[in-house]
Amino acid sequence: MKVVVQRVKSSSVIVDNKVTGSIGKGLLLLVGIHQDDSPEQMEWICNKILKLRIFEDEEGKMNRSVSDIGGGILVVSQFTLYGNTRKGTRPSFIEAARPDKAEPMYEDMITYFKEHSDLDIETGKFGAMMNVKLENDGPVTIILEK
Repeated sequence: MKVVVQRVKSSSVIVDNKVTGSIGKGLLLLVGIHQDDSPEQMEWICNKILKLRIFEDEEGKMNRSVSDIGGGILVVSQFTLYGNTRKGTRPSFIEAARPDKAEPMYEDMITYFKEHSDLDIETGKFGAMMNVKLENDGPVTIILEK
């Protein structure tokens, strides 16, 4: 599993001219699911994200997590994170999980966040063409991989 974590002032997802998810201050997660990923890996990443100290405290140091600040989380599926360009110039996506595996794991991730936090959890739409808007904060971007 690979997740690009972006600290944002705000972020939203639009599908077919309709907002499917929108948050204020918090984290935008671009989530790639590998064909070999397990529920244990997903839980590890979710726990890491909830505790990741990338928000500033009163002294300007990154000491607070999204949970500490009561921020939002916007979860967006993105199989292209597993695009392989080692050979040629057109990415190959054979390492990305097929939709029959990826979609349930994506949904399980959303459920995990909702069950293990009191945060506002918003989403994109799995498999849809999405327009993602964000206002980076920092910018702070972290890549997690498990």
